[in-house]
Amino acid sequence: MFAQVAIEQVPNMLFTYAIPEGMEVRVGQRVSVPWQRIYRLGYVIAVTETSPYQPKPKQQAVQGELFQSQASVAVKAIHEIDDELPYFSEAIIKLLRWLADYYSVGFTLALRSALPAPVRAGRVGDKAVFMVAPISPLPTGLPALSARQLNLYNEIVRIDGGKMVQVCKELGTTPATLRKLAKAGYITCEQMVVTRSPLKGKVILPSKPLQLTVGQTAALETILHADRPVLLFGVTGSGKTEVYMQAIAKTLEEGRDAIMLVPEISLTPQTVSRFAARFGKTVAVLHSALSDGERHDEWHRIRRGEARVVVGPRSAVFAPVRNLGLMIVDEEHDSGYKQDESPRYSARDVAVVRATMEKARCILGSATPSLESWRNAVTLGKYTLVKMTERAGGGRLPDVTVLDMHDAAPPGQPTPIFSPPLIDAMRNRLERGEQIILFLNRRGYAPTYQCDACKESVVCPKCNVKMTYHVKDDTLRCHLCGTWQRPPTRCPVCGLPVFNRLGFGTQRVETALHAILPQARIIRMDADSTSRRHSHDELLAAFRAKEADVLLGTQMIAKGLDFPNVTLVGILAADRSLDITYDFRAAERTFQLIAQVSGRAGRGTLPGEVVVQTFQPSHSAIRLAAKWEYEAFAAEELELRADADLPPFKKLACVTFAGKDMDEVAREARAAERKFKACRGLAVTPAMPAPLEKKEEWWRWQILLHGDSAKGIAAACDHVLPKEARITDTLRILVDIDAVFLA
Repeated sequence: MFAQVAIEQVPNMLFTYAIPEGMEVRVGQRVSVPWQRIYRLGYVIAVTETSPYQPKPKQQAVQGELFQSQASVAVKAIHEIDDELPYFSEAIIKLLRWLADYYSVGFTLALRSALPAPVRAGRVGDKAVFMVAPISPLPTGLPALSARQLNLYNEIVRIDGGKMVQVCKELGTTPATLRKLAKAGYITCEQMVVTRSPLKGKVILPSKPLQLTVGQTAALETILHADRPVLLFGVTGSGKTEVYMQAIAKTLEEGRDAIMLVPEISLTPQTVSRFAARFGKTVAVLHSALSDGERHDEWHRIRRGEARVVVGPRSAVFAPVRNLGLMIVDEEHDSGYKQDESPRYSARDVAVVRATMEKARCILGSATPSLESWRNAVTLGKYTLVKMTERAGGGRLPDVTVLDMHDAAPPGQPTPIFSPPLIDAMRNRLERGEQIILFLNRRGYAPTYQCDACKESVVCPKCNVKMTYHVKDDTLRCHLCGTWQRPPTRCPVCGLPVFNRLGFGTQRVETALHAILPQARIIRMDADSTSRRHSHDELLAAFRAKEADVLLGTQMIAKGLDFPNVTLVGILAADRSLDITYDFRAAERTFQLIAQVSGRAGRGTLPGEVVVQTFQPSHSAIRLAAKWEYEAFAAEELELRADADLPPFKKLACVTFAGKDMDEVAREARAAERKFKACRGLAVTPAMPAPLEKKEEWWRWQILLHGDSAKGIAAACDHVLPKEARITDTLRILVDIDAVFLA
C-alpha cells in the first residue's frame, strides 16, 4: 500500500510513500515522513494499492549490447503516524482539490489555507494546570486535622475547589498546605489539561427560540426543503439571524453540524454571544484575533466532534466539522469574504461548493446581495430566492435624507464636516437620550499632508501613495505598508515650511464632534482603536450599555450590529467609494454601504432617521439606496455590466506582476500578455502599471483576463505561467480568479 502525502514546506508537489506492513494509515492523517535526510510532517491525501510512480527505463550494457530494463525504485516509507484522528475528511480534501484547480494554485497552498497557523505549526502545547477538588464524603480512617486544617477543608468544600492558584489566592493559603491536605486524603490535587476557550469567563444567559413572523416562518420552511442554495434577501432588521438559528437547531436535531460565516471579526463577538446563548458549549469560534492557544484548542475541539456549531470569518469555511448539514454565509455580498493573499479564494463561493459536495443546506443572507448571487437566483435559477420585506419587530425602515454638500457652506467657504441639518439632528438625539452612529470609511486625521506653496503631498517612499496624518502621535502613516515618519518641517520639494492637512478621517471627525457637541460621549471604532485584543468586543459592549452617545467608525460598524437605542445614523462622504475610477464595482459597493449603514437606525421601538452627506446626490447608487430600492438598482447595474461584458456576465481574473526592478516587471508582464493573447476564448487587456503602481518597494504591473469560465482562465494561467515559476527571488506573479479588487 502507498500514500500520497502533501508536505507543507514543499509547494506544488505531492510525494508517494510506502505504508509499512502493520501500519493503518487513513486519508487525512498527519504523518511523519523522511524528506531530504530529515523528517517532516505531512498530510495523507490518498491511499492506493499501487505506487503512481513510474520509473524511467534505464539503459544497461551486457556483453557489449544495450537493452532496456526497469530500474528498481526504492520508495521511502512513512516513519510514523503523528495523530490517529484525521486532520482532513475526504470531503474537505475533495474541496481543496477543487479550490486548487479553480483558483490556479498548488494543492499544498490550498491545504495551508484550511489549517490555522497554530495547528500547522504544532508548537502550541496543551495548557496544564493544577486543580484542587474536595473529597466528599470522606472515607473512614483518615488522620485527624488541626482546627486550622479542618477550617481550610470546609472552605474548599464551600467553593468546590478550583485552580490551585485561585484557591490559594481566595483562601489565603499556600500550595504546600494544600498538598499536605491531599496527602492526608481530604482533597485531590492533580495536574489537568485545560481547554483554552474564547468564551471562558464570559457570562452568557441562555436564550430560547423567538416566535417567528409570517415572513420568517415562510423563509425557514423554504430553507429546510430547498434542493439548492437559498439566497435570503431580507431587509435590515428583518430577523435573518433568528431564521439562521432555528435552521441550525433543526440541523442539530438531525445529527448534523453547522458553520456560520460572518464577514468581519468585529461582528464575531456579538454573533458568538447570541449563538452561545442558544446552543451553549456546542459553539466554537475561529478567527485570527484569538490567541494561538485558543485557535489551536477550538480547531481541535471541532475536529474531535465536541463542537458542532462553528462561527467565524472566511477561514471558518474549512472548519473540520464531522457531518456538515448547514452552511450559512451572512452578509454574503461583503468583500471581506475574498482572501487577499494566495490562494485568493472567495469564502462565499467555497461555502456553496462545500455545501453542495457534502449535500448540506446552504443559506446566503443579505439585505444587499452581490450582483453575482442576485443573478444566480433571479435569472439563472441556480439559487432559490427568499424575500423578507418587513422588519421583525414591526417597525419600519428609517427615513433617509440625502444632503448635497455643495450647499452646506456659503460661497467661498470650505465645506464643513457636518451639515447644519445633521448637527441639529444629533443635538436632538442627545437631548432625548438616544444614540447615534456616524460612519466614515477613512481612518486617521487627514488623508493628505500637502505643501501649501507647491501643492506637493508627502508620499510613502515604499508605496508612492499619500501618507495619512495621525494627530494622536503626530505622525504620517502609510495605510498600505505601515511605514511612519514625523511630519517634515520643510517641503522636500520646494523647501518652504508651509503645510496643509487636507480632508478628514475618523480622528478629525472625533475632534470636530467634541467641539460641536462637548457633552457627547464618543467611541471611535477603526483599525487604530481596535488593534488591542478583545477591543472590538469591549467597545461594542460599552456602546450597548449606553456608556457612550455616539459610535463613530469605519466599515467595521457598517453591518450586522443591532443597537435598539440608535435612532440616528449619519453617513459622511457617502460618495467616496464612487471616486475609485478603476473599480467597476464602485456603484455596487456604494449602494451596499449606504443601505447597510442606514439599516443600523430604528431597530428598536423608536423610529430611525438617516442623513447621507454627498457631493453626488443624483447618482443612482445613492439615490436608490436612500429609497431602499435594491431591485431597481440591481436591474440598472446589471444592464450596464452586460453591455460591458463584465462580471457577473463574464469571468474576470487579474494577473499581477511584482518586483523590485521596474523594467523587469514590465518586460515579464508584456511577454505574458503576448502569450495570453494566443489563448483561445480570452479577452486580454494590455499589460500596464497597476492602479497601485508601487507597494512596499515592489513595482506592480497588471493584466486583466476576461472569459466565459473560470476553468478556462485558470487553464490559460497554468499554461502561460507555470505554478512553480510564479515566485522567484526577483519576481512574484499573483493570479486572482474572480478578482474583487483591481488595485
